[in-house]
Amino acid sequence: MANWNDPQPTRTGFGASPSLSGAQGRSEVFDAGLRRHMLSIYNYMASGILLSGVVALLFASSGAARSVAGTPLMWIIALAPLAFVMVISFGVNRLSTFAMQALFWAFATVMGLSLSTIFLVYTGTSIAATFFATAGAFAGLSLFGYTTQKNLSGMGTFLIMGLIGILIASVINMFLQSPGLAWGISFLGVLIFAGLTAYDTQRIKEQYAYVAGSDMAGKVVILGALTLYLDFINMFTFLLQFMGDRR
Repeated sequence: MANWNDPQPTRTGFGASPSLSGAQGRSEVFDAGLRRHMLSIYNYMASGILLSGVVALLFASSGAARSVAGTPLMWIIALAPLAFVMVISFGVNRLSTFAMQALFWAFATVMGLSLSTIFLVYTGTSIAATFFATAGAFAGLSLFGYTTQKNLSGMGTFLIMGLIGILIASVINMFLQSPGLAWGISFLGVLIFAGLTAYDTQRIKEQYAYVAGSDMAGKVVILGALTLYLDFINMFTFLLQFMGDRR
């Protein structure tokens, strides 16, 4: 005989609602899948940053970074990461998951070559201190984006507009060479990419509902890792201009 006064109505068996049990089961499966999805993204992102850091350090310590400084090859190295970002972003529907993974590792390697110049400008101690400060800030901001119930889409639109603004200002300052403008660009850059870290984390989390179990899931992991990688690296390089001790 069913006990209708059972204080645990969600258990299976007599007195349990099949619809509630099924909904709870689906919710648990979804949450577990989401955690695996986000963990994969963070693992790819962290591994990419580690690879870039190792490549940058080796390229700088070998003297190769100094030898290409001021040459046309320097511009090729500096612009190459942008080409990889465009190929990955616009080729997501045509590329296989394996191809996107290979492009991501190639991007991280080339980005390391591009970042090697910071070892020629700043001391190793200040680079390390800035890196750990960025890592701590990124972790907190990404956690906020993952857990907050507030919709950050409106903030994202504003941040994208701000990003376009600092890109235009950076191009202008290449000709003006204004220290004040450079300081303002760096300050705004830190704030913008801090905000984008929270916004992108929430957006990536919400995307999982649309790709779970599909062939796109693996590709979305790479895209998410690339997005958060760029947020981290840009926040790091802008912050380095404040915290970095020049040689």
